[in-house]
Amino acid sequence: MPISRSYGVVLRRGRGRWCRDVADGHGDLISESQFYGVETLILNSLSNPSQFDAFNLEKSLILPLNGRDSPSAISTTPFGSVHVAHGSKITSFDWSLRRKSTILTQFPAVDSLLSISPSVAAAGATDFSGLQILDLENGSVKESLNWENVTKSSSTVQAIGSSPEFLFASFESGRRNSNSILVYDLQTLNSVMEIGHNEIYGAQIDSAIPASKLSWVSSYSLLMASGSHSGIQGVLGNVKFWDIRSGSAVWELKEKVDCFSDVTVSDNLSGIFKVGVNSSEVSFADLRKMGAEDPWLCLGDKRKAVNGKKEGVGCKIESHGNQVFCSKGGDLELWSEVLMGSSKKSKDGLDDRVFRKNLMGRVKDMGGSKVTNLGFGGNKMFVTRKDQQYVEVWQSSARVF
Repeated sequence: MPISRSYGVVLRRGRGRWCRDVADGHGDLISESQFYGVETLILNSLSNPSQFDAFNLEKSLILPLNGRDSPSAISTTPFGSVHVAHGSKITSFDWSLRRKSTILTQFPAVDSLLSISPSVAAAGATDFSGLQILDLENGSVKESLNWENVTKSSSTVQAIGSSPEFLFASFESGRRNSNSILVYDLQTLNSVMEIGHNEIYGAQIDSAIPASKLSWVSSYSLLMASGSHSGIQGVLGNVKFWDIRSGSAVWELKEKVDCFSDVTVSDNLSGIFKVGVNSSEVSFADLRKMGAEDPWLCLGDKRKAVNGKKEGVGCKIESHGNQVFCSKGGDLELWSEVLMGSSKKSKDGLDDRVFRKNLMGRVKDMGGSKVTNLGFGGNKMFVTRKDQQYVEVWQSSARVF
């Protein structure tokens, strides 16, 4: 029985398993456009980022993966192709989601993945040394990048990020007594700078935290690096903004009371958003107030911040366009700014900002296994869940055929 259609793809369920077939018409149209060299015209029509409608997204397609491993990381390209790491494998889907290929990496499991182009990606693991630049078409390693720490031990990758010019990699020594962020030229892959180098002596918990998420903030030309650590004192973390021209940190937020389970930065909204590990509530910090000691404004129930129940463990938060997407278990929330007619001024003279929450999807889209990854490409959102061997594709109902 047909469930839904998307970009010429039909979902059908048979014998308890999801099957994916190319629907009549659109599959032929894409094949013909590739033959005549006009695929770009079809791509712009069917997967243009300008068609992304955050308020009208619904689950429309399932992309099955090979093997029994659940997705550990996903990475997208601007026009909607997606790479998925599951176990030691990386599976790639093209922008039409019709063509699928899988390669086997040298990693026991891939923990960090970043698309450099539709056919090239950077990959790393938390238990295997080196950052590898992979050719996803033939499964070969184009280059392997490493950080040589003081003890000459192995260096594992904790996070990967990029800007239009640079590739960023967060490394931690195999002995977990040092960490650093390396900056590479994206074209030549030559190392151009090292920032945030820490050598840990004794019980210096703050400096022992490697960056586990790297995000480029283009409007400020800053790199956001965040990381957290769970110990006997609870969950501690920090968020730092690095000026890679000077190699210095221009702003640091130390997280103690309700440390983030996940954190993201939005260029369009000029703000940082976190989901608290204790409260599971979303908080906002205005980048226009950079330098403030306590910039966080809780957008939910402030009282839950000190309950210590760790309701936010595993919650994910990502920004895309003018919205912020947050997972709570198996559900997804959409946060957006509401422009008020007569804005109140805060003490620093800036307008107070108001954000509102919406639950995403239809009733049958809600719930399910815990969300583990969120990604955005073209006019689609990609979602992975715990213990599931597939990727969900969410898109505007107006684009579902």
